[in-house]
Amino acid sequence: MPNSMAPNATPMVPAGQVALALSAKFGKDQPSITGGLTWRVYAAKATPSGDFRLVKQDTSPSPTLVLPSGSYIVHVGFGLATLVKPVTLRGATVHEEFELPAGGLRLEGRVGDVRIPAGQISFDVYRGSQFEPGDRRPIAEHVMTGSVVVVPEGTYYVVSNYGDANSVIRSDIRVQAGKLTDITVTHRAAAITLKLVSEKGGEALANTAWSVLTPGGDVIKESIGAFPRVILAEGEYRAIARNEGKVYEREFKVVTGVDGDIEVMAR
Repeated sequence: MPNSMAPNATPMVPAGQVALALSAKFGKDQPSITGGLTWRVYAAKATPSGDFRLVKQDTSPSPTLVLPSGSYIVHVGFGLATLVKPVTLRGATVHEEFELPAGGLRLEGRVGDVRIPAGQISFDVYRGSQFEPGDRRPIAEHVMTGSVVVVPEGTYYVVSNYGDANSVIRSDIRVQAGKLTDITVTHRAAAITLKLVSEKGGEALANTAWSVLTPGGDVIKESIGAFPRVILAEGEYRAIARNEGKVYEREFKVVTGVDGDIEVMAR
């Protein structure tokens, strides 16, 4: 259980101990953060193994912790934003206010004016610009539409994946402290259902292996099924269907926002 008191309560402070009142906000002129914080207080001196002993932990917005007088390291986290400050406790009460230079990032995807459903699109967030050299790992993966990611103020780039084929968009963004930044990523793509049929409009043949290729022969997507659904970026493609030892193919074009069926004739 968190070891804290209500912000306005007067703590009982035994002799030799000090009340540490903590609070956090996003910037000098911003209001206090009212939830989502994790506070950790560590001993100022490392153990022989090099670790810092965790003294207390709290998830209240503005906890008041009673600790023996002395030196400590206070760590506060909100989402992916963190701040660490050394604190010395002397006297009756010490007030410490932390300024977290962080902001929120909310993402959604669209095709034209149509919002992409949450289950069909996800986002990965990286530090810095996409044009900076070097390999980096995402700081947030598989973020869903409408979710808010709290990050330190700065530049980031977002990789938006619509479906699991080749509809991928990269966007540089700037997050400001204390502000919620809404980003809408527009994909030029469509959802295509593939069918191998004996006649136009006929029933799709089961146990069909599918490959979707670019005009240059690069494989975009492979699947097995009677009518697989694939989300493809706008452009030209070739569908290859394999069924009962025979191979059939058809060229087709994807137009942004125009979902539909692509029938390959088994003849």
